[in-house]
Amino acid sequence: MFEQYGTVDRVNLVTDRDTGRSRGFAFVEMSQTEEADRAIAGLNGTNFEGRALNVNEARPKSQGSGGGGYARQRREPRW
Repeated sequence: MFEQYGTVDRVNLVTDRDTGRSRGFAFVEMSQTEEADRAIAGLNGTNFEGRALNVNEARPKSQGSGGGGYARQRREPRW
């Protein structure tokens, strides 16, 4: 799908580590910024296998995001 807009350098299909099934999103790296911008404009909101695509530029995670909300803490026994 993305190759119609330019050269695709790499694709990272994100999968569930337990089941190996797709988590429903991927990262696509393209050679040229202009080609990536055209792909975003051309593919965002289109349908693929019955699902609407949300195509945008990846943003870095903000500090403290991710991880599922569980923080490991070291607990000292109280006597």
